[in-house]
Amino acid sequence: MVDNPMISVIIPVYNKSSFIGKAIDSVLLQKVSLELIIIDDCSTDLVDSVIKKYEKDKRVIFLRNNKNLGVAVSRNIGVNIARGEYIAYLDADDYWMPNKLEKQLIIMKKEKCAICFTERELIYEDDTTTGVVIKVKNRISYKMLKFHNCIACSSVMLPTFIAKEIPMCNDEYHEDYINWLQILKVYGIAYGIKEPLLKYRLSQNGKSRNRIKSAKMTYGVYRYMGMNKIQSLFYMLSHLSVSFIKQKIKIRL
Repeated sequence: MVDNPMISVIIPVYNKSSFIGKAIDSVLLQKVSLELIIIDDCSTDLVDSVIKKYEKDKRVIFLRNNKNLGVAVSRNIGVNIARGEYIAYLDADDYWMPNKLEKQLIIMKKEKCAICFTERELIYEDDTTTGVVIKVKNRISYKMLKFHNCIACSSVMLPTFIAKEIPMCNDEYHEDYINWLQILKVYGIAYGIKEPLLKYRLSQNGKSRNRIKSAKMTYGVYRYMGMNKIQSLFYMLSHLSVSFIKQKIKIRL
């Protein structure tokens, strides 16, 4: 266990043994003081055997849920034991560029912001690039975020006290989108870094791949946030219009 880590990185994993090694390596290459908390949500593949390769690294903490709890609760388990001043989320099938956390730490300390996030490059399951980079704005407010979720969970860094005060919830919707809205409603601005410091893997069975299901989930986000049916429909259509524009980029799946 590392003494006084600056950043606690949290990776929830469920049946991602083919990818998690690359995710872990990308964390351990970061040039900052960190601890890596991996929460296995009752995987049935070879995740355990992959993680065992890192058991001698004192930065790595490995937990296994007694039953499948979902990604939101699994992240919260990691947040609750985190000792770092900041939290960084990473999904088990994504990975980072080596200077990702270092650059975000500079922004977090300078701007005192609630969330720092980055651009992302979309990659295929075989690690080849699509050539597509999802751009971000330098500053995002709660009002702006309501129109579209531009914040990729695997790119996020935030203060630990905020992550503990406003935990993730509702896996049946877009749990990360709800969380960003809740945080910005209270704490103001998120800052984006205009560099693709995240490699974001496209998955055939990701919950956002089914457009009808994703639309219902997005509508559910707005209803959960207390908006009425008309407001929720308006923002859902706005969200879908931006997503439709992105879908016009031809990606081999």
